[in-house]
Order: sequence, then C-alpha cells, then structure tokens
Amino acid sequence: MTVLVALLFAAAFLPWTLRRAVPSAPEPSGPPQAPDPVLLLALLDAAVGAGAPVPRALQAVGAAVDGEVGDALATVGGRLILGAPWSEAVAAAPNALRDQLDPLGAAWSAGAAPGPLLRQACERLVRERRDLVRVAAGRLGVRLVLPLGLCLLPSFVLLGLVPVVLSLAGAFVGR
Repeated sequence: MTVLVALLFAAAFLPWTLRRAVPSAPEPSGPPQAPDPVLLLALLDAAVGAGAPVPRALQAVGAAVDGEVGDALATVGGRLILGAPWSEAVAAAPNALRDQLDPLGAAWSAGAAPGPLLRQACERLVRERRDLVRVAAGRLGVRLVLPLGLCLLPSFVLLGLVPVVLSLAGAFVGR
C-alpha cells in the first residue's frame, strides 16, 4: 500500500519536477528590435569622447549595434569618410535614425564638439520619457480608484461597520 501511494505521489509530481529541472530558453519573437535611442546616443557620445572622429564613431557604433540600424550607421560613417555632405550621408538612413542623429549633424556642419550636443539630446529624451511615465502613472491611479473602491468599500462595510452596528443594536435591544 505504501509503495502504491509513493508511486502515485511520484507520478503526480514528475511533470512539475521535469519542468523545473530543464529551463527553457525564451524564443525570440518577431523581428529584431532597434536599439534604444538613449543607448545609441550614449554610445556615440562615448565613441566621440574617446577621441574618435564622427565618421569613425558612427562606424564603430554601427558595428556594435547589429541589424538595420547598425548597417545604416556604418553606411553614414562611410559616406562621411568619402567626403559626402551630412545631408547626403544621412539620406539613406531611416527617418527615426535621422532624427536621432540630428545633434551629430549640427556638430558636423558647424564644426563644433558633438559631445555636449549628444548629451543634451540624451537628457532631453530621458526627460520626455520621465514625463510620459508620470502621466501614465497618474492615469493608472485614476483608473484604479473605481475597482479598488468597489472591492474595498463592501468589505469595509461588512467587516468594519456591520459588527459595530450589530453590537450597538444588541445593546439597545437588550435593555
């Protein structure tokens, strides 16, 4: 009898133990995602801060960032090395990437140091994200008031007020 119970117990928990013993790797879903714009600007700032000229910095970051964005960065850097003006070098890049490279373009065209412009763009993006998160958190608070009120108000009435009312009613009726 004990052996039968042990076998049933083992059979019941065998799938659970096998699932826990063999970790499954998450499968990639969909196309590869573009790198975060803040990360991209920080990488460009680090490359330029290390002493690389803008075209070489674009190529180095393009090599570090795979995919379509990396290829576009490497292409822009290569065109700048060959002497193309900024507008022509960036023309083949996707629109979102062009917007991210605007601080570099301003520095390249004016001959200014790109580091401060890249850091300002990075800070602006972080500030915009922080504002979006604050707005979303405010909306979430407003959306949670009704469900929480509907859940907590009946329990407060049943657990807090009803016993008090019953005890007071019992005290008045018992007189």
